Amino acid sequence: MEKFNSIRDVARELARKYSTMTHDELDILESVLVPHKYLKGQMILSEGEVCKEILYIAKGMTRQFYYKNGKELTEHISVEGGVVMCIESLFREEPTRLQIEALEPTIVYALPKARLEEVALHNVNIQILYRKILEESLILSQVHADLVRFETSQDRYQKMCKLMPQVVLRAPLIYIASYLQMTPETLSRVRTASLKK
Repeated sequence: MEKFNSIRDVARELARKYSTMTHDELDILESVLVPHKYLKGQMILSEGEVCKEILYIAKGMTRQFYYKNGKELTEHISVEGGVVMCIESLFREEPTRLQIEALEPTIVYALPKARLEEVALHNVNIQILYRKILEESLILSQVHADLVRFETSQDRYQKMCKLMPQVVLRAPLIYIASYLQMTPETLSRVRTASLKK
């Protein structure tokens, strides 16, 4: 059974998570949200496109990745309750080098940036919601950067298990290894060592 039966449920969940809202404000937020469905393996955003919306994942899992020297590198993996966007493309309105793919059948609710900014001009609680979503995204990027910069492979994996348990359970190991910046062989050894503890 899907967690959300309507756009109203998604608006309520966003308000609960990011900012308190009146019924009128929920109506406004609901008018901003646009539902999209994706099949497993379907591209949500491709390289060269401009990111124009913030995506809230209601069901499923997404992966953000890019190519470097002909190799795919996973930047982020999100599940239900997560938010995904290509932040530089979103704000500079320039083509992105990052791509977003559905790793499972996925339902997202888009918050188009132009419409969100338009309603945020006249509504403090929607401004707060917008700001908190962006703050959360920047913090997650910093956490990932610090993880790969400062932690051992063992600690990286254990922190991921703690911070993103659903991702660890559901995402293909090749993407988890890439996200943690280690080879699948290293990840396999780390997982085996973790199980023995």
